[in-house]
Amino acid sequence: MSRRSLTLETYRGLLGQEIGKSEWLLIDQARINAFADATLDHQYIHTDPERARASVFGGTVAHGFLTLSLLSYFADAATPELMGKVAAVNYGCERLRFITPVKCGDRIRGCFKLVEIREKAPRQIILCLEVSMEIEGEARPALVAQWLVLHMME
Repeated sequence: MSRRSLTLETYRGLLGQEIGKSEWLLIDQARINAFADATLDHQYIHTDPERARASVFGGTVAHGFLTLSLLSYFADAATPELMGKVAAVNYGCERLRFITPVKCGDRIRGCFKLVEIREKAPRQIILCLEVSMEIEGEARPALVAQWLVLHMME
């Protein structure tokens, strides 16, 4: 399935609306361990299932930054592409909060709402997305943030 593309004017018409919700993704121990290896963060609550069972979490949990790092993946799968974009990069987050731990075996997905469009410079557009990373079966999200994505335009 190809990703739909929208003009900047069409995007402006979506301000204040949800523009995408991704499919669920399983967070298993292999993914958690791979992230621990990549970031050198081997805290036992992430990588030692036996020891983590005795913790307040009752088992291993994903790194908060692992959850955050999946925003690009989820957004690429769930949000429309901006027509005329030649590249897009992370510009930052505002009001990032990790609300609920993602336990090993949980499934998560990204929900994206367009809250602002800023023109940073000629041919540079910042989309500000209100992001909520949902955990299947949980009332509270794993994280919430305002995510800034800088689009370089033709």
